[in-house]
Amino acid sequence: MKIFLLSFLMLFYFLSLSANQGSVRGKVVDAGTRENLSYATVSVEDARTNALVGGVPTDESGEFRIDNIENGTYILRISMIGFTTLERKFTISASRPDVNFRTLQLSEDVQMLDEVVIEGIQSQMRFEIDRRVFNVAQNIASTGGSASDVLANIPSVEVDPEGEISLRGNASVTIWINGKASGLSADNRAQVLEQLPAESIERVELITNPSARYNPEGTAGIINIVLKRDRKAGYYGSIQAGADTRNGYNMSGNINYSSGKFESYLNIGHRVREREGQGYTYRNYIDGSGNTQSYLNQIRSDKEREWPYFGRAGITYHLTTKDHFSINTFGLLDFEKEDDSMDYSSNVPGSFVRSFRLSENENTMKMGNVEFNYRRDFSEKSNLDLTVSYHTMDREEESRFTQESEFADGSESSSYQFQQSDNDSRSWEIQLDYVTEFGRQNKVEAGYKGDLSRTESPVETVSGPTGESAVFDEDLYNFFRYNQDVHALYATYSKRIGNFGFQTGLRGEYTRMDTKSLAYGETDGKVAPYENDYLSLYPSAFLSYTLPGNNELQLNYTRRVSRPRRGQLNPFMNVMDSTNITYGNPYLTPEYSNALELNYIKSWDNHMLSTSLYYRNTADVIQRINYLNADNILMSTHANVAKTQSAGVEFIVKNNLFRFLDLTSTLNLYYNSLSGFSYLPPGAQEPVTGEADDDFSWNGRIVANAALPYDITMQVTGNYNSRQIVSQGYMKPNGSVDIGFRKSFLNRALHLTLNGRDIFETRRRVTVTSGAGFQQENMFRVSGRTIGLTLTYSFGNMNGNRNNDRQEPMMDDEEF
Repeated sequence: MKIFLLSFLMLFYFLSLSANQGSVRGKVVDAGTRENLSYATVSVEDARTNALVGGVPTDESGEFRIDNIENGTYILRISMIGFTTLERKFTISASRPDVNFRTLQLSEDVQMLDEVVIEGIQSQMRFEIDRRVFNVAQNIASTGGSASDVLANIPSVEVDPEGEISLRGNASVTIWINGKASGLSADNRAQVLEQLPAESIERVELITNPSARYNPEGTAGIINIVLKRDRKAGYYGSIQAGADTRNGYNMSGNINYSSGKFESYLNIGHRVREREGQGYTYRNYIDGSGNTQSYLNQIRSDKEREWPYFGRAGITYHLTTKDHFSINTFGLLDFEKEDDSMDYSSNVPGSFVRSFRLSENENTMKMGNVEFNYRRDFSEKSNLDLTVSYHTMDREEESRFTQESEFADGSESSSYQFQQSDNDSRSWEIQLDYVTEFGRQNKVEAGYKGDLSRTESPVETVSGPTGESAVFDEDLYNFFRYNQDVHALYATYSKRIGNFGFQTGLRGEYTRMDTKSLAYGETDGKVAPYENDYLSLYPSAFLSYTLPGNNELQLNYTRRVSRPRRGQLNPFMNVMDSTNITYGNPYLTPEYSNALELNYIKSWDNHMLSTSLYYRNTADVIQRINYLNADNILMSTHANVAKTQSAGVEFIVKNNLFRFLDLTSTLNLYYNSLSGFSYLPPGAQEPVTGEADDDFSWNGRIVANAALPYDITMQVTGNYNSRQIVSQGYMKPNGSVDIGFRKSFLNRALHLTLNGRDIFETRRRVTVTSGAGFQQENMFRVSGRTIGLTLTYSFGNMNGNRNNDRQEPMMDDEEF
């Protein structure tokens, strides 16, 4: 390894010595939105022979630089799917060896056919050095839906019927809003994303192998949801209203104003959503020979209604051309009511033969986030960015159930339970980032990140045969406290020499975590907390090489972590379902992962191919453990019991066909290996064992966007997931199809959208698990085919530009 690194550094050295002084550079942006265009294809051709001299993709800031250009006259060509190709002529000479273009704007491609204007489809995906970016502002299938609906249409992302999210088949993924945790955690993100309106989202970024600059939480990577915040000059906005076939409706409005030193925005929305869920659990109790001795079956039916209110606002003040202050805030107020019915049948000796259970749940969630930001631009290539944000979330829940049971001898019994719980969390995020570029394409990034969170979760329960006779249940009282502080320092260095580029980085994190679970009558002074303090290092390395003909190779390595979430740590036993009791494990430790990824990217004028080979090994994997207790009740907890290895290849193909059809096709083929384990739960007589297992799985997705005549746009999304292994079992294949149409009126100021989700009603989760003495199959699905109609009207001055952002007249050899 030392010899390899030394040879690599010597190669960089000699390449830099032999580099020609001639170069061309610039920055590429979207002419309409002023957004930086990453991974646009930039090439230089000899003006006399049309021979290709060199080419690179633009970086994450939309910037490019091509070195080693001999004296002469050349054509600079910039292209990207969905945009009109831009060409500029320039000259390299002894007196002008370096040509630095001003900001270059690419305009959206428009095709004229038979006197009918058919707008070109802007590419919904682009590649950056460490991420893939999906523009979802025009996502038709999720119009009027939620953030979960948006993510369900993103390649490599899976959303199950209960809103749980995974990336490349791995549920250990971190989700951000605007580059920050914003109070989201594995315990609450499913509910929050179900309330976040789709129309507030501009793009989704997938960072499968983040560098040391980013939080290492989540072994599968990071999904960053970026909310809309347009910066064009003038005032503009939109109002939206819609309804669907499941008695849901939505309404929202937003307005933006930007002029001179101020930029501001306001967005408010309200949604009503009704969903129905169906499911079953078939459990067989088996003997040592594998023969079924008895069974316990459950048929489940859910009805849920929720009505959240959402608001966002922000303002930026440009004190000087170098000093910028901003404050941003968003809030969510959600009311939810759910009625569940469970119909049991059983022939387990001593148990009921028939039981019916009716549950009613009501909860209110209040969520708020405020962020302060100061940015200092020391120069075009150097800046300091400070962000301090505070997040609060309070979720109050009331649940009650009644259960009537019949027994083989003809006797009957009834039970009642009412439970109140409150999950109150507060957190601070503090981030300081410094970036500077110097010399010939040297870049240094360094900073500090602090995440400080506090959570309290009291639970009180009354129970008895009936609601009238129910009394306070001391055995079901719990007060859980969870505190975690993470302090991190990071530094990265990147360099580009000709066609070679590299980045190295190191992140150090000190984590302090403590939890305390109090039963009835216990006080803080009598119960010792569970504590875990540790220091971890997370290195990262990225190499890239640009080949002739718009080919790019990237090789990267990162180390990541998945810390146990608070719901997995609380030892309190949840007996709301008496046939399946769950509890946490306060002794859980983090699981660590090492990931290696090789990416190959090839670009053509209307096509793009991305191939990723990846390998990941994870130690101390947190797995759900299921076992039967002495009363034949299924118990569920979590433990660090396994090691996993996964390797795969992912293909992403972008095709812009006939100027009006854009296809994004994703195919992910991967191999998973899960080690065997033996775990002795507290109080159990026999250890729980799991056999080693491995499996080959795959999933595919196609997103088709078509611009049809009469200003109609169509989008179709289809996905399929093959069989996947889980702890103690596997998940059966599943898939779904979504479709949408959008028609524009009044010079594209008015849009009418018709969409259908889960057209063939196939989106469901079926899991088969087994353990000592039992085998079980579980199925759950939410709603089904849903047709929605949404009307959107845009208004205001949509074409203004700030004075300091005006494009200079186009000319040859534009330089500053």
